Amino acid sequence: MTPSALADLAPLPDALGEAARRWLQASPVHELAIGGERVAAADGRTFETLDPASATVIARVALAGAEDVERAVQSAREALESGPWSSMPAAARSAALWALADALQDNAREIADLEALDNGKPAKLALAVDVELAVAHLRYFAGWPSKIECAVLPVSQPDMLCYTRREPVGVCAQIVPWNFPLLIAIWKLAPALAAGCTVVLKPAEQTPLVALRLAELALAAGLPPGVLNVLSGDGSTGAALVDHPGVDKVTFTGSTAVGREVGMKAGRALQRVTLELGGKSAAIILPDADIDAAVKGAYQAIYYNSGQACNAGSRLFVPAARYDEVLGALAERAARSRLGPGLEPDTQLGPLVSAAQLQRVLGYIEDGRSAGAEVVTGGAPALADSGGYYVQPTLFSAASDELRIVREEIFGPVLVASPYDTLDEAVRRANASDYGLAAGIWTRDVGTAHRVAAQLRAGTVYVNRWGMSDPAAPFGGVKASGVGREHGREGLDGYLETKTVWTALS
Repeated sequence: MTPSALADLAPLPDALGEAARRWLQASPVHELAIGGERVAAADGRTFETLDPASATVIARVALAGAEDVERAVQSAREALESGPWSSMPAAARSAALWALADALQDNAREIADLEALDNGKPAKLALAVDVELAVAHLRYFAGWPSKIECAVLPVSQPDMLCYTRREPVGVCAQIVPWNFPLLIAIWKLAPALAAGCTVVLKPAEQTPLVALRLAELALAAGLPPGVLNVLSGDGSTGAALVDHPGVDKVTFTGSTAVGREVGMKAGRALQRVTLELGGKSAAIILPDADIDAAVKGAYQAIYYNSGQACNAGSRLFVPAARYDEVLGALAERAARSRLGPGLEPDTQLGPLVSAAQLQRVLGYIEDGRSAGAEVVTGGAPALADSGGYYVQPTLFSAASDELRIVREEIFGPVLVASPYDTLDEAVRRANASDYGLAAGIWTRDVGTAHRVAAQLRAGTVYVNRWGMSDPAAPFGGVKASGVGREHGREGLDGYLETKTVWTALS
C-alpha cells in the first residue's frame, strides 16, 4: 500500500495477526474477483469498511456496479459451459473442494483475524466455530460429487430406454449477510461447487474482506477461473445481480423484508431460489428442567455473536413458579459478560456490526421500555469511550406478547422473557409468530421433548442445547423465515436439476 493511502487509514490494532496485517496492507483498494483476476470496479467506485470495535476505517474496497455484475455473470457462464470446470470429473471436483478446505485450515488464523476485525466477533470464536465449521462443510460436500447418481427407470414401453441425469442448475448468485461472513458463504458455495455450478458471491457491504480473501484461496487451491467470482458492494450490487437474466439460481440469507423482494424478483424471472431469512425463535424451559443447564443454554442462545444470529433464541418462556429464579440467574450471567474488541483474547461479546445496527437495537430497547416491559439488566450502550458499537446484554421481562420487542426481530443481545402457567400455553405462544426458523426446549423428559418438538412450528428444534449445526443436518425455516433448506442432501439437491432422457431401442 502506498504511504499516502496508509496515511488515510487508522492504524491496525496491535492484536491483529501478521498474515492478516500483510494482506490488508498489500493494496490501497481491495478489488473485485472476476474470472480469476483482481479488477477494479468498472466505474472506479470504492467504499470503506470499518472496524466496529472503534468505528475506524480499516480498508477501502471496490464497489461493484451493473457492468461488473455483467462481467462476473459472463465469467461464471463461460466457466460453466466451456471451461475446464464443465468437463471436470466428479473426483476432480471433490479434490478441488478438499483443497479449498485445506487452504482455509492452513490460513485459519488469518481468516479469523479478518473476520474479527471486519465483523467484531471474538477471534477465538471465529477460529473455533466459523473457520472450523467452514472447513467441515467443504470436506462434507467434497464427498458428494461422486455420489450424485442417475437412474434407469422401469418405464412401461419395452422398446424404450428411459433414464435421468442430475445436472448443475447453472450460474448461482449467492448473497450472504454480515453476521457470519465466511461460514454462510461456505454454506452456499460448497454444495454449489459439489453440484458443478459456478458462482457469483456477493458479501455484505459491512463485511467484504473475508469473501475477497476466500476468492484468492480458491484460485490457489485449484478452482478454475470464473468458477468463483466475488463482487463487493452495497444493496444496488445485490439487486443488479438478482435482476441479471444470466443467473439461474439465487440464494439469499438476510432480513425477511429484503428476502421478500428477492423472492418476488426470482419468481417473476422463474429463477430457482433459496431464502434463509429472519427469526424470532422461542425457547421453553419446562418445570422439570435442569435450571442451571437451561440458564446457561438460554444465555448462549441469545448472547452468542452479540445476538446477531438469525436463529438466536430471543424469546424465553419460563414456568411461573420458577420465573424469578431463572431471571435472576440470567441477569447475573449477562451482567458478568466481558465486552470488548473481537481481537482481544478475553472478549466474550464483541460490538454490533455498525452504527446503524447499534441504533436499531437501542431503538428497540427504548421501545420496549416505553411499552411497559421491565429491563431486568442492561438496556444501554457500553464502552462509549472506545467509539465502537457496543450495547449491554439486555434482559426484558414482559407479560404481553403484543410488544414489538416480542414480535419483531431485533438482531442484537436482547432477550425477552415471559412466564407461563401450562405447557400448552407456552407452545401456543411460541408458535404465535410470523417467523419459524428455530425453537428450543429444556426438559428431563425425553418423551415430552419429542412431543413438544412435533408441535413447534420451526425448521429446527433444539432440545437441552441451542444452536447445534452439522454439514449433514438440513437448516432453514418455515413461515417468514424462508424457503428451502441448506446443508446435507437437501442443500445439494437445491443446486441440481433432473433431466429425463428417452431413447428408442429400435
